[in-house]
Parts: sequence; structure tokens; C-alpha cells
Amino acid sequence: MIRTEHIGKSFGPLHALHEVNFAIPQGEWAALLGANGAGKTTLIRMLAALTRPSAGSIEVAGFDLERHAHKVRQRIGVVSHHPLLYGDLSAEENLRFYGRMFQVENLQNRIDELLSLMELKKRRHDLVRTFSRGMQQRLSLARAVLHQPGVLLLDEPFTGLDLHATDLLTRFIEKAIAGSVTVFMSVHDLDYALAHAQRLLVLCKGRLLMDTTPGGIGRDQLVELIRE
Repeated sequence: MIRTEHIGKSFGPLHALHEVNFAIPQGEWAALLGANGAGKTTLIRMLAALTRPSAGSIEVAGFDLERHAHKVRQRIGVVSHHPLLYGDLSAEENLRFYGRMFQVENLQNRIDELLSLMELKKRRHDLVRTFSRGMQQRLSLARAVLHQPGVLLLDEPFTGLDLHATDLLTRFIEKAIAGSVTVFMSVHDLDYALAHAQRLLVLCKGRLLMDTTPGGIGRDQLVELIRE
């Protein structure tokens, strides 16, 4: 569902990514690890068709991103550092706006389902600007999966969440994986990645140092790789 070949990204003289190659099959949960500045957000933005690679090629959901970016965007859901929500609209109004954009069938039923799943049903008519960071993040995930994408791209989705919200999102991701959704997620918490992800990718200074399973590497080795 996700394939990169020799991708690189430069911002003027700064090389953010160098020769990154990997392939993630359908229904796999992959965790992207690395220190701040390693290139994690840049990589996810490229997979989401939000910025173009300077070199190499990317395929998402069976489509070449360079030639079919619009088709890729229809098949992915993205949660980033910014919730991409309208603060002066209610939770329900936000989901209805995005649902119409993606022409979601049975939209009201889908909105009801997601608000209930994210434990936001009682706040459905409240303006999003009154929501806590955790509530906004939950609504952002509901927005991202509203159109039932085949690929979820999550950039540090647990930032600012309490334990209950983290557990809620984890259960949701596990349900998505069971439904053959591919999840590609950057995360700082090594213990969380080792406990939940099926695949670990380690970036360091824009280079992919390791691509393995949680059983193929120990925590101490992960720490040393990330510190390089």
C-alpha cells in the first residue's frame, strides 16, 4: 500500500531525506521512529502528497504519487500536528463539511458512528475551539477516517493526549488494522511502538537506518540508533 524508491528531499542546501526505500503491505501497522529533525514529518508530508520529493518515486494505494496525487488523496487519511479543523464550527459541522467534500454516502450515520466511537457525541454541537487538545485530536482522527481510507498517515497522533484518549486511539487503530487499513505512524514513544506496531522504521539525519519487526530489535539498540 506504500512504496518508496530512492526518495530524497532537499530544502535548498539542506538535505532532509536521502535515498529512503521501504514497502508497507496492506493491513500493516508501521511505526516511524527518530529524533527531532530526523525527517519524520517531511516523509509523512510527502506520502500525503503535501510536498513533492526532490528525487525518487512514491506509490500509495496503488497509485504513483507524481502522476495521480488526487487519487492518492482520496484514499488516505491524515492526522498531523495541526488538527485541520474549523474552530468556529461544531464537531458535527466539521465532519459534515469534510464528508461532503469526499462525497461520503450515508453521511449522517457515519458522523453519528464516529462521534460515538470517539466519545464526542455529547459535544457534537459545541464549537471546536472550546475543545481540549485531546478532544480535538480525537475529532481529527474521526475526520481522517470519515471516508474510510485504505491508508492512515499519523504524525505523532498521541501528542497532548491523556492515557484514556491514548487507549481510545489505540483501540481504534487496532480495529482499522483488522479491517485491512494500512497505518503509517511517526511516534516518539519507543515502548509504545515496540508494544503495538508490527513494523519499525528508524530514521536518522534523513537516512533510513533500520527496517525491522519489534521482535528483531531490542529497546536499547533502538535508543542507540536514534541517538546516532
